[in-house]
Amino acid sequence: MVKETIDFAKTALVLIDLQKGIVGVPGGDRVVENAAKLVDLFHRRGGFIVFVNVDFHDGKDVLKPLTDQPFPAGERADDWAVLDPRLDIGNQDYRLTKRQWGAFFGTDLDLQLRRRGIDTIVLGGISTNRGVEGTAREAFHYGYHQFFIGDAMTAHSEEEHRASIQFIFPYIGRVRSTDGFIKQADE
Repeated sequence: MVKETIDFAKTALVLIDLQKGIVGVPGGDRVVENAAKLVDLFHRRGGFIVFVNVDFHDGKDVLKPLTDQPFPAGERADDWAVLDPRLDIGNQDYRLTKRQWGAFFGTDLDLQLRRRGIDTIVLGGISTNRGVEGTAREAFHYGYHQFFIGDAMTAHSEEEHRASIQFIFPYIGRVRSTDGFIKQADE
């Protein structure tokens, strides 16, 4: 196996939907704790961090295609889209609001990464098989190298989480644990 070094000048941490209205899913606290370790690493090493949340302006911008499994409609708490305060978000960190699963479509994420010379992204967040995988597939099409931090993401079921980790992510990037990635970065 070739030893890979992490070049923080060319690597961004992209955390998906770690917001108050979403982190309450089973395993959400563990995901935020591991994401906070990654945030600390990127802050210490001067890496670029993108905190992505999903939110809607007036509800008219919510996707409404016909599906077999529609999302539940209803009112959201006023702080539903507020990023989890345990993440230690700094003024130097980039905040991005998306209106669908993936963080690239309809946003300036690709522009912000390319202007900084970033070619590698480290992904975590909720939900593994929706927001994270949607972003990962878009990043793959744009040609980004990717690390997927399996214990810094979760889904609404273990089966959904495992399917992305086992059957999608290994084909479009590298799957690591939080501690494994941090160890690799510190070598």
